[in-house]
Amino acid sequence: MRAAGILKQMEYQVPQFIEVEDKLVGPLTLKQFIYLAGAGGLCVIFFAYLNLIFAILLSIPVAGLAAALAFYKVNGKPFIEVLEAGFNYYTRGKLFLWKHEAAPPSPATAAPAPKEIAPRGSSKLTRGKLSELAWSLDVKPVGGAAAGRES
Repeated sequence: MRAAGILKQMEYQVPQFIEVEDKLVGPLTLKQFIYLAGAGGLCVIFFAYLNLIFAILLSIPVAGLAAALAFYKVNGKPFIEVLEAGFNYYTRGKLFLWKHEAAPPSPATAAPAPKEIAPRGSSKLTRGKLSELAWSLDVKPVGGAAAGRES
């Protein structure tokens, strides 16, 4: 009976919304606040040291990028992850594989070659026959391994 009392006392609440970030500065999370504050500070520097036209032209993209970083999500992922994936795509090496397939000869240029018939006692193994044999060995029967065997 005492064990049942101990088990009842060990109940804990499990956090329900662990994916939601805490709001630290008003309705903004810490990341959102840092993005917006950094962009705001950069825009203030532009306006303080540059001509008004240049400051406006430079501030608009900076403010747009900061707003996208703070609020925009692509398929449920933050915009910073999309930017990182794009940057990695353009900077990393890419591996391209190409299987060269020879173009079939046109009927006007290629005359049909006469087929050589091998004598009955000898078997000539060609590349095509070898690939067909490998394919037939790789393909499993529809009914499983036991269905292909006959007793």
